[in-house]
Amino acid sequence: MDFEEQVQTRTQVFDGSLVQVERQVVTLPNQTTATREIVHHQPAVAILIVTAAQQMVLVKQWRAATNGITFEIPAGKVEPGETPMAAAVRELNEETRLVANQLTPIAEFYTSPGFTDEYMTLYVATGLQPVTTALPQDADEQLQLVYRDLPVVMGQVTSGELVDAKTVMAVWYWQSHQALGVDLHG
Repeated sequence: MDFEEQVQTRTQVFDGSLVQVERQVVTLPNQTTATREIVHHQPAVAILIVTAAQQMVLVKQWRAATNGITFEIPAGKVEPGETPMAAAVRELNEETRLVANQLTPIAEFYTSPGFTDEYMTLYVATGLQPVTTALPQDADEQLQLVYRDLPVVMGQVTSGELVDAKTVMAVWYWQSHQALGVDLHG
């Protein structure tokens, strides 16, 4: 079965500082037409941090899109010319004031392929230390770090308190890799 759609027209309907929105008219494999609205977003990174004390680092912040407070793993967009790894190091510094001895990519995924092309790389950060030089935080972000252990965050996923997809994925990863953050040499 053929699934590929053929784009007939593309019209940019919004050009913002964070996203661009494009409307496409496409021809489906059965030769009918449909309209698609696509949100274009730069690639992004997210970081699962598990401390030596076996606690996950979450960022508490207000999210206008949900009209409420969320608890999320640190994350941010990859700036033009920046690699995802460099963006993860930068975001770790900006949002948590930590640097990791090891930063390992564990998954890459589209955040919501039904309407956006945002592509995210999820990292695990271990061997954490305070940064020696703190980068400036984004002026429009009000962040508070929160530390939670695995049973607590698992309960928060089940109860619906943790609803951010990248964070839920990170919790499930930690659940299946519980030695994260443990000093096996100490």
